[in-house]
Amino acid sequence: TGGGEDLAGRLRDALVAAATAAGRPDPVTTILTGPDAATTAVEAAGLGPDDTVVNGITGSVGLLPTLAALRSGARLALANKESLVVGGALVRQSLTRPGQVVPVDSEHSAIAQALASGRHEKGLTSAVISERSEVRRLVLTASGGPFRGRSRAELTGISAAAALNHPTWDMGPVVTINSSTLINKGLELIEAHLLFDVPPAQIDVVVHPQSVIHSMVEFTDGATIAQASPPDMRLPIALGLTWPRRPDLSGLVAPNDWREPISWTFEPLDSEAFPAVDLARSAVAASPTHPAVLNAANEQAVAAFLGGGIEWLDIVEIDAAVLGEHEGLASPSLDDVLAVETWARTRADELIAARNGGIHS
Repeated sequence: TGGGEDLAGRLRDALVAAATAAGRPDPVTTILTGPDAATTAVEAAGLGPDDTVVNGITGSVGLLPTLAALRSGARLALANKESLVVGGALVRQSLTRPGQVVPVDSEHSAIAQALASGRHEKGLTSAVISERSEVRRLVLTASGGPFRGRSRAELTGISAAAALNHPTWDMGPVVTINSSTLINKGLELIEAHLLFDVPPAQIDVVVHPQSVIHSMVEFTDGATIAQASPPDMRLPIALGLTWPRRPDLSGLVAPNDWREPISWTFEPLDSEAFPAVDLARSAVAASPTHPAVLNAANEQAVAAFLGGGIEWLDIVEIDAAVLGEHEGLASPSLDDVLAVETWARTRADELIAARNGGIHS
């Protein structure tokens, strides 16, 4: 599209400027645009085990580039959680070696770092696969979003502007809305289950408004290892590029100042006001294709909310309604997953249209 070409041109200019400042030749010959651009670029790059592909695409369109990157043998620094949510088994089947996936989401990066304190030789991130594990449970932290502390009754009439006002993180609109409903945390629970091969029943979610503890691992001896750092995505992104070595970010990101008074709080998740995490648990328990349905329906509902077509509370209600109509497939192929996604989007759009008529009638 024209917009994509404009962004590609700006990206090329920025990369050329950075290369010039570093005294290096122009690093870019072509920047591709369009829905298949990322997959085409990965397949044409001639990648191998010494290369790293970063997938930071938002949405399930990131699945095909993820599969292409893994098949190439390159290491995958994965920020596109939807790849795993939608095609978990397909991602596992595309691995060419243990430890090929490095998580970039702050929560999953934190878990990967904490796991280094014990033995957990299973999952997509482990370089050794023996199924041995000293992990008792994973604890994902959530900021709680802009509406933390509100009851269900207090969540009516939410505007897009209010939902986009995240108290901690600066993110794109879709991820920010997902954070406000906590569907993002539900998707992250599914991602953690698939990344680390830990049963969903052993993955907890707690609210931590300060967003300093990014997640925790509780081991079988009762010890809990937590990863703490400022809420700055440059840290997990940089670590994803250099893993398992740590990059030197001195002068770029200020660490926590432990000499200053500070308070951290942790709260239980209010599942009545924010049912999205429980919905994600039910999806991953139902079948391999239920998470894909949940994600597809949610993408349609979020777009409708941002466009003024439905209410904020409608988002998760539509997700649940579409999820409840899906029968599930036990061993889906890629074509099956794509077909399920198409059905879920169509069904979500039908429910959105029905509610849209109610709003504007």
